[in-house]
Amino acid sequence: MNVQDRRMQIDRLRSIPLAAVLRAAGAQADRRDPVKWHTAHGVLSVNGVKFIPWKQGRGGGGAIDLAMYLNATDFRGAVRWLAQRFPISESLKAKPPPLQPRLTLPPAAAGQIGRVRRYLIEQRHLPHTLLEPLIQAGKLYADRRANAVFLLLGTDHRAVGAELRGIRGVAWHGLAPGSRKDLGYFSTGPIQAQKAVLCESAIDAISCAALYPDCLCLSTAGARPNPAWLGPLLAQGYHLSCAFDADSTGDSMAEAMTILHPSIQRLRPPLHDWNDVLQAST
Repeated sequence: MNVQDRRMQIDRLRSIPLAAVLRAAGAQADRRDPVKWHTAHGVLSVNGVKFIPWKQGRGGGGAIDLAMYLNATDFRGAVRWLAQRFPISESLKAKPPPLQPRLTLPPAAAGQIGRVRRYLIEQRHLPHTLLEPLIQAGKLYADRRANAVFLLLGTDHRAVGAELRGIRGVAWHGLAPGSRKDLGYFSTGPIQAQKAVLCESAIDAISCAALYPDCLCLSTAGARPNPAWLGPLLAQGYHLSCAFDADSTGDSMAEAMTILHPSIQRLRPPLHDWNDVLQAST
């Protein structure tokens, strides 16, 4: 199996509905609560592609993470277990890819950038010296709701998407509609750097750049093992580190990435993520 086939297999297995994985592992659905399941390791709740074991308080996302938890196994063991129980069918092979919606970036609102700047500096402890070049270059701006917008740029330096971070009320993050995060990424740090670090979010990438100023720091906009731009980036000669979060999802995605690209090293944050590390150091 070549790298492309392996990536397609991992993507397919990760997208298996969690209810099907739970049933295959012998778990029982709760009769009264449709999101509650009883497993050999205790009760857990399912919300879409996310699951949370009640005893641990922190879960993961996707079928591979769930299979790792249910079977107390590593990434390879979970992939093998899922592949045996959910073999690919001809109908899945022939399924056409879904249509990609058109990219819709939120318009910039110059009057809100001060609020975004204060949030990132005062609450996230991001250095002013790193933020200002991003703002001046248009890679970071504010929309009319005072959300922080971090542009994902493709190889031609055109926007292919954006990470959005809410700064008011309940914290939230997401992507602009139609974002193609396989085609580009948010980045900060010296372009001429020989080392590059892959983080899960733009805020983590800026945090990592503050901690490792000699590195080019990129956001994969969510933990993913093999975005389409990763191979070409490796071909440029960068020494890459995978710095995903210190949790089950980050660990499993980092392991998958290093399986597909053995030259990539794991750089695990000593706290949950790199912004936590930055805040603890300031």
